[in-house]
Amino acid sequence: MTADATTADAVGRAFREEGPAVLATLARHLGGDVGLAEDALQDALADALATWPRDGVPERPGAWMTTAARRRAIDRLRRERSQTNRAVALERLTRLEAGAADEYIEEEGPVQDDRLRLIFTCCHPALAPEAQVALTLRMLGGLSTAEIARAFLVADPTMAQRIVRAKRKIAAAGIPYRVPRESDLPERTAGVLTVLYLVFNEGYQATGGERLVRAELCDEALRLAALVADLLRDDAEALGLLALIRLTHARAPARVDAAGRYVPLDEQDRDRWDAGLVAAGTAALALALRLGRPGPYQLQAAIAAEHDRAPDAEHTDWARIAALYGELAALAPSPVIEVNRAVAVGFSEGPQAGLIVLAPLLEDRRLAHHVPLHAAHADLLRRAGGSAAARNAYDRAIEASTNSIERAELQRRRAG
Repeated sequence: MTADATTADAVGRAFREEGPAVLATLARHLGGDVGLAEDALQDALADALATWPRDGVPERPGAWMTTAARRRAIDRLRRERSQTNRAVALERLTRLEAGAADEYIEEEGPVQDDRLRLIFTCCHPALAPEAQVALTLRMLGGLSTAEIARAFLVADPTMAQRIVRAKRKIAAAGIPYRVPRESDLPERTAGVLTVLYLVFNEGYQATGGERLVRAELCDEALRLAALVADLLRDDAEALGLLALIRLTHARAPARVDAAGRYVPLDEQDRDRWDAGLVAAGTAALALALRLGRPGPYQLQAAIAAEHDRAPDAEHTDWARIAALYGELAALAPSPVIEVNRAVAVGFSEGPQAGLIVLAPLLEDRRLAHHVPLHAAHADLLRRAGGSAAARNAYDRAIEASTNSIERAELQRRRAG
């Protein structure tokens, strides 16, 4: 790889990992003008691609990006002063030119973290719930359109159009990007929790690339989930999501071995699981359950807790897990949940029982490229003795996978 290509990779990585935080901070400094913040960040990206190959990658890429985007926003606002939005542009320009970003006076409101503030702001009730979540994931979650499309089980072009339509609706309807008041939080909470859930999922099981776990996404989802749970202390689902993320992320250290190979759950070294996260997740789940308002995140956290408390794979209470998935499917029907329920039933009642649950899902077009479906089908077929059919199912899973570590594990299973 050439030096220029290496630098371009560094630019792309820095903007993926730190861009959302820069966008959130810049949007606050611009009085909530996310469109201008996005444009300025894209200008900064172009600047980085032009200057980093020559000057080298900055020691603190995030700080460099913030400064460059702020300068670019100032340039744009100076051009706007002669246009129709003169007064607004002048006010925002005055704020930006006042000094360094860390000198700004914090706005009042219940949400103080910049990134979380903008997530709440983007989850505006005037947008359809799926549009809220898709737009926020694209802008602030660090997820690509393809990754978001996978989460919603739709084609990439469909998701791209959905995001564009959401932005157009915001512009056409004049929906303000405003710091939400405390009274606004409940109607926006469901969207915010969905965003954090999907960001964590992408971090824990990356759609593509050379890493199975994107730790930066997992860590950020965990951080923000803790802030939300602290902000909404009487919200059982906020606590349930925090418990789910903690209990699941606790297993991350054991998911790949020293050589970087995928380690299935039943083969993981449980001594490598983070006992502190397990304890914290268990405590958060207990608090949520005491509120007496069950929900999907609490049920998923209860499933994660069953895995975490088992001393080894053989002592996993699969009957209990299958029952919890049944409750979850009744409360929040989803083909993805049914795939997981089929796996649990396959372990608790035998592979043939699991295949019966899985059968209708194989006809669902939304799951045609869903790797977990084909991997589960292959494993159930293998355990049921259908080796030729299992190999075909593994082939479909391998073809659908775009993550190199996941694909290598599927190839290993197929060869076995």
